[in-house]
This record gives sequence, C-alpha cells and structure tokens, in this order.
Amino acid sequence: MSDPIGFMEKVLAALQNAELFLEYLPIVRLEDKRCVGGEALVRWRQGSTVIQPMDFIPLVENTPASGLITYWVVDTVARELGGWLRTQDHMQISINVPPEVFGRGGLLYAAERANLLEIADKLVVEITERGVPDKMGVDAINSRSRPRVLVALDDVGVSHTSFLVASQLKVDIIKVDKSAVDRLTRQEASLAQMSELSSLIESAHVSVIAEGVETAAQAEILRKCGVRLAQGWLFSHPLSASDFIAYAEAHC
Repeated sequence: MSDPIGFMEKVLAALQNAELFLEYLPIVRLEDKRCVGGEALVRWRQGSTVIQPMDFIPLVENTPASGLITYWVVDTVARELGGWLRTQDHMQISINVPPEVFGRGGLLYAAERANLLEIADKLVVEITERGVPDKMGVDAINSRSRPRVLVALDDVGVSHTSFLVASQLKVDIIKVDKSAVDRLTRQEASLAQMSELSSLIESAHVSVIAEGVETAAQAEILRKCGVRLAQGWLFSHPLSASDFIAYAEAHC
C-alpha cells in the first residue's frame, strides 16, 4: 500500500461518518433449504456508491485498520442480531477475522466488550486460507482455552493440500470457494473430481460449506458429494439485518 497512514485516516472517517454497514448472506442446509446461519459482510458506502469489498478489504489486511473494522463488525453484529441470536437454538453468524487479530486476543477483547461471550457458541470466526496465521495465530486457533467460537477456514480450494492445512489448524469448518464450486460443477468436471471431494470431506471430519452456489444443478452435485451446507444467490442475496431475520424465520 503506497499510503497506509492516508488509508487509515479514510477508515477512521468511514467509521465516524457511518459509511460502513453490514449485510448478511444466509447459509442453508442443502437437504431441506433450512437456514442455519449467515455470514456478516462489510460494505462501504460513499455517497450513492457502494465500494466493492475486493476494492478495500485487501488494503485492510495486515494493517491497524483490520483491528478497527473487526471490532466494529463485532459491535454491529451484537447490536443488530445479538438479542435475536439469544432466542435461536441452531443459528450461527460468521465473522471474518484477520489472523493477526484472532491470534493476539483481539477477538476475545471484542466479543467481551460487545457482551457476546455468553453466546460465543453462536459465532463462527472465518480466516482465509491465504491468510493462514503465524505461530501465535495457529496456537490461538488450536488452544483448548480459546472462546467457544467455531473456526472456519475460508476460500479453500478442492485439494489435499487445502484440506491438510485445515486439519493441521484444527478448524471446525471448511468453506469451499466459489471458483472451486464452479470448476466442480461445469460440464467438463470429471467424476474423479467429484469423487476426490467426497473422499476429502469424509477424511477431514469437519463441516463443509460451499460458497457461491448459483444453480440447482450445482446444489445437487454438491449434495451428492457430501456437502451439507451452502450459501449463494440460488438461496439469497446478502440481506440487511431485518431482512436476514425475516428470511431465517421463514426458512427455519
């Protein structure tokens, strides 16, 4: 980044001016389309324009701004969904957390400040495969004393290497990225690829969520491979907090 101080000032201004907001992408069970949770997604509105996440999230990673935004996300989830989550037995919300924040106690601090520790089991921390943390982060993920949150490895490709990383990190969930879903479900996808995914899922002993599912054909192939959960436009676009609650309650 050419001007990290300038970008940090922009993030601070965005927080102060309420330019950031959250949307929630439902996660459904492929077997019966029941909504079992959602992923909190950060949006940045400047005037009438909404900046796409890929245009600012990479700039946030490994900067002080990552912590600020993470704390804001946790606070916002607590404010928008905290009371509702306390009434739901089988609902979980995923939050993207930079490895450096998770590994240095930032998540624990943020959750405690937002009064979410009592429902920590309803939170899922998502860490990207490209952002596999340093030793301190790995120790935090594998620690028996970590908060009761589940940990998901995000943006995972369909390969033995990716699933091996997940098993070494002792994550609870693997999220197969959209590009892998697209490759798997194209016409040229071979039975061998589908068989490989099935065997990887069986051997990993973790939950698997498919991202970016857009067609019923994709959903059916994934279900046959053993994938139980999915998210994508086939089921819903990202929703405001109130619309997400309505969706979840209509698909419970």
